[in-house]
Amino acid sequence: MHIAETLDQLPDMDDLLSRSGLEFMQDMVAGRLPGPPIGATMGFWPISAEDGCVIFEGTPEFSVTNPMRGLHGGWYGAILDSCMACAVMTKVPRGSVYTTLEYKVNITRAIPLGPYGPRHGEDPACGSVHRRGLG
Repeated sequence: MHIAETLDQLPDMDDLLSRSGLEFMQDMVAGRLPGPPIGATMGFWPISAEDGCVIFEGTPEFSVTNPMRGLHGGWYGAILDSCMACAVMTKVPRGSVYTTLEYKVNITRAIPLGPYGPRHGEDPACGSVHRRGLG
């Protein structure tokens, strides 16, 4: 996956509006469009995008630890917000965009530092759309 390093490298509104959300996400996963720098900052990225489902993996490193030597809860929130929002994006029709209004995270177990995701024997961070609202 190619990560944007400047604002000019990020996809513009023409890139967004000329594709369905699914096409947009698949082009990002495939490297045809650059991904956002938050992925490089936080150490995670999408590895799969299908209709209603996007899977992320990542490598939480020392830079995202808290003072108690654990993985900061913000890392959990960021990866889960990203996979949830990207799953919603796969349902957005061509010519439209969306925004996240609210989300909640319950942390049920710790994630250790180091590689995380399905290619490393871990459960993936998977966002999925069960029912799409219209509005």
